[in-house]
Amino acid sequence: MSRSRPEPVQIVKQRRDDALAALVARVPYIQYLGVSFDRRGDELTGVLGFQDKLIGNPLLPAIHGGVTAAFLEITSVITLSWTSQWDALEAGDPEGDAPQMRLPKTIDFTVDYLRSGLPRDAYARARITRAGRRYASVHVEGWQDNRSKLFAQATGHFLMPQQRRPDEQ
Repeated sequence: MSRSRPEPVQIVKQRRDDALAALVARVPYIQYLGVSFDRRGDELTGVLGFQDKLIGNPLLPAIHGGVTAAFLEITSVITLSWTSQWDALEAGDPEGDAPQMRLPKTIDFTVDYLRSGLPRDAYARARITRAGRRYASVHVEGWQDNRSKLFAQATGHFLMPQQRRPDEQ
């Protein structure tokens, strides 16, 4: 019995990068804020590149609290979606379920503002604490210069989209 030859690493990386780009492109607000994602294997780090329009209080200056909350929520939703399509990607489906997949819906999202977000790039990483077919719980942390000095963290609960059957369109 002959074993199939594994795909070259570059093709696998490109397939993953394309699927992530397709997923992120589905949410226009992500482009408006300038959020991008750094992917290392199956782990995502959200990157909020600093822009003057993100400042809420010019006297401090500090990143607007709504921008901080949106950044953390975006990182949570994209991480949940990415995790749920990972198996399809690894099976060789070039787009995963990205075109058909609906995004998780936020049930509640609680943000703890720990310090002012300084006028520089911010990073966030979400950890899924519970994932079921209908419901998921996520904890997300945001930092700027030093990962051990968080400027915000949040906990969110999400309604997971029901997978469409092949006969549904």
